[in-house]
Amino acid sequence: MLFAALAATSLAVGDTRSRKRKAELLGEALRGLDAGEVEPGVAFLSGELRQRRTGVGWKALADLPAPAAEATLQVGDVDLALERIAELSGPGSQAGRRAAVVELFARATEPEQAFLASLVGGELRQGALAGVMADAVAVATGIPRAAVDRATMLRGDARVVAEAALREGEQGLAQFALEVGRPIGPMLASPSGSLEEAMAKLGRAAVDWKLDGARIQVHRDGDDVVIASRSLDDLTARLPEVVAAARALPGERLVLDGEAISFRADGRPEPFQVTSSRIASGAPGVVPVFFDILHLGGEDLLDAPLARRAEALEAAVPDAALRVPRVVTDDVEVARAHFEAALAAGHEGVVAKDLEAPYAAGRRGAGWLKVKPRHTLDLVVLAAEWGHGRRRGWLSNLHLGARAADGDGFVMLGKTFKGLTDELLAWQTEQLKGLAVEERGITVYVKPELVVEIAFDGVQTSPRYPGGVALRFARVLRYRDDKPASEADDLDAVLALQR
Repeated sequence: MLFAALAATSLAVGDTRSRKRKAELLGEALRGLDAGEVEPGVAFLSGELRQRRTGVGWKALADLPAPAAEATLQVGDVDLALERIAELSGPGSQAGRRAAVVELFARATEPEQAFLASLVGGELRQGALAGVMADAVAVATGIPRAAVDRATMLRGDARVVAEAALREGEQGLAQFALEVGRPIGPMLASPSGSLEEAMAKLGRAAVDWKLDGARIQVHRDGDDVVIASRSLDDLTARLPEVVAAARALPGERLVLDGEAISFRADGRPEPFQVTSSRIASGAPGVVPVFFDILHLGGEDLLDAPLARRAEALEAAVPDAALRVPRVVTDDVEVARAHFEAALAAGHEGVVAKDLEAPYAAGRRGAGWLKVKPRHTLDLVVLAAEWGHGRRRGWLSNLHLGARAADGDGFVMLGKTFKGLTDELLAWQTEQLKGLAVEERGITVYVKPELVVEIAFDGVQTSPRYPGGVALRFARVLRYRDDKPASEADDLDAVLALQR
């Protein structure tokens, strides 16, 4: 299939708000993929790449070659080119990567370039989320949606499931089952506006501390241990202390869900980037804390209610120090005391969990509700990037800055395109165009005058930005047209929020 067909489908999907129509468009595209194209095709249409990291940054996308006049790129051509780019390493790799990017984009037409840039830059916003893609697979194959969901849950990779469904139909999905040693997609929590709101929805619930660690899934079969990340990458070799802890448990065959985390000598958690760095390098000091169990001694627990899984978890992990702190209550004040204790201990907040809910692997639903304190800062817009897909024609991704501590200029803290409604996008585009001073590639640099209120989950060390820090999960709340840039928050206010 021509890559241009996927680009056209993506544009059409982004232009409709109807979930049903999105699924129809995606399903039609899936049916047109040739053998071997399904996995990359599903990834592209989902706004992802098969290659988790390509090493291509925003600077490489800022100055692209002239587009091709005719569409000739096949889906497989693009996937192969990205694979080669991702494999580049060592001396000269940066120049080689840049040359490969230019070569690939020179073969793409203008619509293909826009689609490809949004994919590589991680900015495709067309509404083709996992649920819509599951709808599309069902539309393309005639398989019931429930069967697609179940297979995706057990396999943990929508692309592989789509390929099996398109090639072998519903019978092909029957091959997917929970297997000790093969990770599945983790159950995810949905955000809740407040603890009161979460408890009102759930009633009597398990309330767990939300640790500031890295999500892991631990599979043990005798002495064989496999540890997977949230994205199902294999972390086994990097987490020897987690492996040792798993082997020391009384159960010989089990699957556990939890966090890998580093603690200081006083028992408080290290900042997330410390844990992340230690995992990346395989350094010591990362231990497990478990909060769920999916299999124990031959019994699959995916469909069991949380109350049953909690009993099994206590049996499998008798050491309370290896289990997340939990209270079971219907009293909001008891839950709040647990929430405050989590914050006092240096963690992110809590997750309230429905005691009757099964483990909805790979899905974000109402069974788990996360509650975190909300930090906000008033920052200044330094630049914005032209959007892609349904945001084409609007200035979208904002470059955010705090006032320098000495009062001289602004210090960039990162970017965000989250929280922007169509109304805000239209408004900010007009405002920023009026403040523009320079345009380079997709980036429009502006006079630092527009103040925006940003919500975020925390501050972490980042060598990528001049201030040495970046905001975690930044999102736009509103514009502060009542506040001049001289009254925006400064870098000292940002650093004061760093753990």
